[in-house]
Amino acid sequence: MMKASEVRAMSVDQLNAKLTELKKDLFFLRMQHATNQLDNPLKIQLTKRDIARVKTMIREKEDN
Repeated sequence: MMKASEVRAMSVDQLNAKLTELKKDLFFLRMQHATNQLDNPLKIQLTKRDIARVKTMIREKEDN
């Protein structure tokens, strides 16, 4: 799980790269969950929150 301060310190390019990485992670977590290979289903929820946090910071930085 990423901290908000870590996300704020990133540039827009870094945030976009992190967003792509998190979306890939979410896809693989969902695949593991569907095939009953996922140990901790909470990882899906935490990844979704990280995606939302990154998207929010991208939007804030683009507005300024």
